[in-house]
Amino acid sequence: MRDFETLSQAMNALREEGYVEDFNLKQNCIECRNGEFTVFHNEFEIDEYFRFEGMSDPGDNSILYAISSEKYGLKGQLVNGYGIYTEPITNEMLQKLKMD
Repeated sequence: MRDFETLSQAMNALREEGYVEDFNLKQNCIECRNGEFTVFHNEFEIDEYFRFEGMSDPGDNSILYAISSEKYGLKGQLVNGYGIYTEPITNEMLQKLKMD
């Protein structure tokens, strides 16, 4: 796994690799382009993820997911805080975004 010092470094590197979409997490899917694409748990893969921990503020903790969808020909990023497990999402989405 690659190592980045900051979230922005990782995001910039992924953009250079074609992960240009900005995904948003919804209850039972992810979406991008202002809802033009709605991608369900069985329609995307998590190619990589990176965990960032803030030096002093727990609010700075985040996870960056590099996501691709072969079905829609999309590659993008989803940034979420460590509180993903408390978000109101379906079990399928929770399992997909769970980090082993």
